[in-house]
Amino acid sequence: MNWLLLAGGAFALLVVLIALIGALLPREHVATRTATFRQAPAVVFAVVRDFATLPTWRRGISAVELLPAYEGAVSYRETSRHGAVTYVVREERADTRLVVEIADENLPYGGRWIFEFRATSSGTELRITEEGFVKNVLFRFLARFAFGHTATLETYLAGLAKKFAEPAPTFR
Repeated sequence: MNWLLLAGGAFALLVVLIALIGALLPREHVATRTATFRQAPAVVFAVVRDFATLPTWRRGISAVELLPAYEGAVSYRETSRHGAVTYVVREERADTRLVVEIADENLPYGGRWIFEFRATSSGTELRITEEGFVKNVLFRFLARFAFGHTATLETYLAGLAKKFAEPAPTFR
């Protein structure tokens, strides 16, 4: 019986320690990943901007629902095993820049993704910057130390490379 109490106490202490570390971490984060594709900027932009087809190439996304305009802007809802997230397009410059923001205020996280498309001699350099925040201190700890702030960006770029039948990208 004593070992159960000891194990329970150790677990509770671990959770408190993780919460304390999470509380000391900044709420906001910025993460960037860049990859190059052998496609013209217009082609890469068109695939990224075609939200309805995201489930065909983006790992983890099971469905996308195009929604009525939100505050006059394009909006859509992605569904994954973690639930649904609503996004709104905040800025769009054809073939050069796309800014998509999480519109759900009740999620334990939020932020925006900035897609920047730059023509290169061999195709397109796509830079994605995530300006995010994590409200919950336990999830903040996990996002920083277990998942990493760049994991979703890397998965996204790898899926895009696969969509174009290109080798897995080297991230910068």
